[in-house]
Amino acid sequence: MDLGLTGRTALITGSYRGTGAGIAQALADEGAHVIVHGFEDGQPDATVASITEAGGSAVGIVADLASDDGVESIRTELESVDVLVNNYGTPSRSSWTSMDAWADEWNRNVMTGARCTQAAIVGMRERGWGRVIFLGTVGTRMPGDRNVGYYTAKAGLPALVRTLAQELRGTGVTANLVSPGMIATTEVRDMVTRRAQREGVGESWADAERWALANTMPNLTERIPEPADIGRIVAFVASEAAWHITGADIPVDGGAVDA
Repeated sequence: MDLGLTGRTALITGSYRGTGAGIAQALADEGAHVIVHGFEDGQPDATVASITEAGGSAVGIVADLASDDGVESIRTELESVDVLVNNYGTPSRSSWTSMDAWADEWNRNVMTGARCTQAAIVGMRERGWGRVIFLGTVGTRMPGDRNVGYYTAKAGLPALVRTLAQELRGTGVTANLVSPGMIATTEVRDMVTRRAQREGVGESWADAERWALANTMPNLTERIPEPADIGRIVAFVASEAAWHITGADIPVDGGAVDA
């Protein structure tokens, strides 16, 4: 199926590594020109090189999205994009014993995307077409007792995209949330493998994956997706074919909530 993304421009925040890089590659594979974002000089280079070596189109930008000035520095790029994927977000080990990190987690997991969106929808409205996609987490539906500020902030995203979809009513611009479960990024693979080895499990990723599914976050598919798997879901939500999907929170968790 042709997703209708050839010639579109997409900016993915935090796409210099991990899930963001997988999303960037998937959009480039569908013909989009991808803007790879990093926070420091040189961070986007590896992802840009990987995309261009595979025949895709990509450039890098650097900005600190946690501040108004940082977003303002890339306003031109934001106003030119057809697809904005607010992928960036991170926990800060918040807890009920100390609330020092809560405001920072709200800023990084909600306001970074809100700032970028405010700038991007200006051009999208004018052109009559656009896609705004936030990355959430299934953890908001089944949070533990750690990173409470992070999960609380992420839990605000379903309401955010629903209000944004109403704001964009009839403009040709949609707003949606994609909420994955565990993703087999390099960092997660390393962490899970170390924990599995401490439990006496074999050293291969296949062994570690089975251990993780049995002991940390089970799901009904009994597989942990790669960043590219999440990227393909995001590419569909960004596609022409998905024009009638807006204001939605789309779980991509393999049924983890019911497992």
